Amino acid sequence: MRFVFWLALPAALAAQTRTMTLREAVAAALEQSPEVVLARLDERKATLAAQEARDPFVPKVFAGSGLAYSNGYPMGIDGAAPSIFQARAVGSIYNSQQKYLLAQARENQRGASLDTQGRREEAVWRTAALFLEAERLARISQAARRQVESLDRVTEAVAARVRDGRELSLEERRARLDLAKARQRADALEADAEHAERSLAAAIGLGDGARVRAAGEERTPPKSPGTEEAAAQLALEDNREIRRLESSLLASQMEAHSHRASRMPKIDLVAQYALFAKFNKYEDFFRSFQRHNGQLGVSFTLPLTGSPAASARAAAAETDVLRLRTGVNRTRTRIALDARRSFQEFKKAETAREVARLDLDLERETVSIRLAQMQEGRATLRQVEQARFAEHEKWIAFLDAQFTLERARLDLVRRTGGLLAALR
Repeated sequence: MRFVFWLALPAALAAQTRTMTLREAVAAALEQSPEVVLARLDERKATLAAQEARDPFVPKVFAGSGLAYSNGYPMGIDGAAPSIFQARAVGSIYNSQQKYLLAQARENQRGASLDTQGRREEAVWRTAALFLEAERLARISQAARRQVESLDRVTEAVAARVRDGRELSLEERRARLDLAKARQRADALEADAEHAERSLAAAIGLGDGARVRAAGEERTPPKSPGTEEAAAQLALEDNREIRRLESSLLASQMEAHSHRASRMPKIDLVAQYALFAKFNKYEDFFRSFQRHNGQLGVSFTLPLTGSPAASARAAAAETDVLRLRTGVNRTRTRIALDARRSFQEFKKAETAREVARLDLDLERETVSIRLAQMQEGRATLRQVEQARFAEHEKWIAFLDAQFTLERARLDLVRRTGGLLAALR
């Protein structure tokens, strides 16, 4: 019922704006993201394929009738003698080729489950990245609007000085140009923020026109590896991508074995029962007549010649095995390198954020000094507002650095396999 609810939710929320925390957005993406829904359907198909591959080993019972009137010798109907009632049971006892095909299907099922996990992780990462981007743009947009307010006050002050003859008109035009540029920038940031909110809504599966606004919250940073070497080791431990390649490798091995096993014998269980009638004149052609007849035994088949096509398919599957083994080794190397690089980017982002914070603190101190000087008559309103404008600029730079750091931290946690647990 929860799954149906989440599928119906997008239509109800179309063209609405919702405020969500990061964890709420991630939870919604895990339930209704289109990529996750498609992955679940693929996993379901793989499960059904495994059930189909097991079918030959499940005994089957058939019942029916071959009722017919015989004139002369009682000829067979669909390979069976005429009978009032007949029943037949068949099932494979030993079929090496089908056994390997079943193992291949089960391995494909496991691989599909790993694919679903991978798509869930990708959906979480994409949602988290879009959430941080929407949050960053919303905050920067607010800072840009505050810059517009500061420049508006500067423009008014300059215009007053021009009217009093204490400033050239050129200064007023320059102030108005700066104000126009600031408004243009603020409008562009607001448009970018709206697009980011719509992109976030689409990523978590909401309807067309919906928006998701990032809620203001204090988030506890997820735990990250302490060293570069620890990051590489964590990335390789129980890595889903490597496990998926290993699953594909095992499936290819089972496929090759199944083609090679086409020359192996096959043994099937056979059981039959038939109820005969006298009007088919069995007593005219056989020494004795018996109404109840049954058989129980096995059917044994041994291929005497091999199939060139089966040999070719087996060789192709073995080639895939060699290719996948190479891919596993290459993937392990790439994953370790990516984890090390992600750790380095995280450390660089930490340093950049600290520098941006110190720069912001310096500008805040400058604003305090300008305010004190204005109270003493040693600074003008224009100088104060210009200092505030510079402070907002440093605040924007700090927000960018904060966003870069949080994104780098989440990327590092993702590569070391802990993103889903950290955001649920």
